[in-house]
Amino acid sequence: MSPRIEAAFSRTFASLQGSRNFRLYLLGHLISAVGTWMNFTASSWLVLHLSGSGTALGVNMALMFGPVLLLGAWGGVFADRFDKRRILIVTASAYGVLSLVTWSLVVTDIAQLWMVYTLSLGYGVVTAFDNPARQSFYVEMVGESRLTNAVSLNSAAFTGARIVGPAVAGLLIATVGLSWPFLVDGLSYVAVIGALVALRPGEMHPHPRSTRERGHLVAGLRYVWRTPELRRPLIMLAVVFTFAFPFGVLVPLLAQRTFGGDADTFGALSAMGGLGAFVGAISMANRATRPTLRGLATWTVAFGAALVLVGLTPTLWLAFAVMVPLGYVSMSFMITGNTMLQLAARPEARGRVMALYGMVFLGSTPIGSPVVGWIAEHLGPRVGFAITGGIAMATGLGALWLRRRATAELPADGAEALPGPPSRGAAAA
Repeated sequence: MSPRIEAAFSRTFASLQGSRNFRLYLLGHLISAVGTWMNFTASSWLVLHLSGSGTALGVNMALMFGPVLLLGAWGGVFADRFDKRRILIVTASAYGVLSLVTWSLVVTDIAQLWMVYTLSLGYGVVTAFDNPARQSFYVEMVGESRLTNAVSLNSAAFTGARIVGPAVAGLLIATVGLSWPFLVDGLSYVAVIGALVALRPGEMHPHPRSTRERGHLVAGLRYVWRTPELRRPLIMLAVVFTFAFPFGVLVPLLAQRTFGGDADTFGALSAMGGLGAFVGAISMANRATRPTLRGLATWTVAFGAALVLVGLTPTLWLAFAVMVPLGYVSMSFMITGNTMLQLAARPEARGRVMALYGMVFLGSTPIGSPVVGWIAEHLGPRVGFAITGGIAMATGLGALWLRRRATAELPADGAEALPGPPSRGAAAA
């Protein structure tokens, strides 16, 4: 192996080589992520089977991620206040129970649409507390210097599972039945729980926790708004995650209604997107540069262009091919935004900052998914891809234009104050 290749390999997998805890966590997460993607594929197909409606797909996604919008900020307060590892053990156990309940409903052939909606709502409540704890836990395993690498590798594991999970789910649905993906997902959480239990506390990089006094939620929100390095990317992420990232609603409709396919077609399209996302995550792991707002805006434009391109594909085989670059740029956009926020946030507020990231990433789904589903239902999935892509491109181009025109912005008074409960004087005011 040449020195250049060896250096690139070491740089790409730096966080794995330097942290036993992260190696264990990533292995458990990879196994669980395969089950998660199987669950997501089977859930979408189950809703479509029970309703035959694109709008119902959007409603199900809204219920699945709506609680993040309502409870996500409180999840960030919990992540900053309590042991993140214990939070993640509890949430992983809850995810497993929900999947096994879904399996029991489907295998006994009593599943109805309202039952699926109820379980999706429960999934969303768990996610509201799981996401900020998980997003801010990486830095405690690997340290700030390897954070981007760890986030990228974790994303690579999740999207690598996206290649396998939907394809396996489609195969299981077509051969042995719709209930099996839910059973596999429920059992897969044993791996991530075992990994979390096996972590060595002495090898962690602990960060200061917030106190249990009141006022942390409001103080965290104020801190983010008064810090341009956090506010600007969050606004851009909110727009794109709300109106462009719900393209997952469009994929099953593209498979079924545009190309006349079945569950296997849907699974294959999702898997090709997962392949591109995996390559994108590995590519980001090999980068040593700090993410910038310009880079985020550039990835936003590329993401929008890829969405439009999928909507224009005339054949199924070409759609398979175009899903690869769509997955690549969507993952690069997401990793850039995630690591920008984590590196700009103060350690004692990182949970609350990442809770806001989760709110705009997952919590925006209840707003965007029904809208995108309605567009696809009435105007067709091709139009849906074109509209969502156009919004993303406009957002990225607008951010680049504003960046060029913007003058240096000084933080407002108190912008650099530590996020915590307000002082007695502030409370009295």
